[in-house]
Amino acid sequence: MFAAKKSILTGSLPPGSRFPSVRSLSQELQINPNTAHKVVMALKSEGLLEVQPGVGTVVAALPPGSSEDRSDLLSHTTERLVIEAQRLGLTEEQLLTAVRKHWRKLSPPS
Repeated sequence: MFAAKKSILTGSLPPGSRFPSVRSLSQELQINPNTAHKVVMALKSEGLLEVQPGVGTVVAALPPGSSEDRSDLLSHTTERLVIEAQRLGLTEEQLLTAVRKHWRKLSPPS
């Protein structure tokens, strides 16, 4: 799930590109087809994938809306990140430093 999100958000899988079928995903990653199906369903429910009749599952365009609307989509993930950082004993500044590091690493070159 993380790898798929990363590929979509960094542009490696641009909007409109075909996403592997559940069958090919399970074979490529050597995971149970039910697990692959759950991943695809979760990505669809998050609005990252969509099904196009006659085409299959494709990467969805980013949803329109304000930056606040898009930030709200990260609420659950952000909460999990903060909880995990606290569990590991990190300070807020250490967490922000780690986030900045990954932001720069994953941002397309300008």
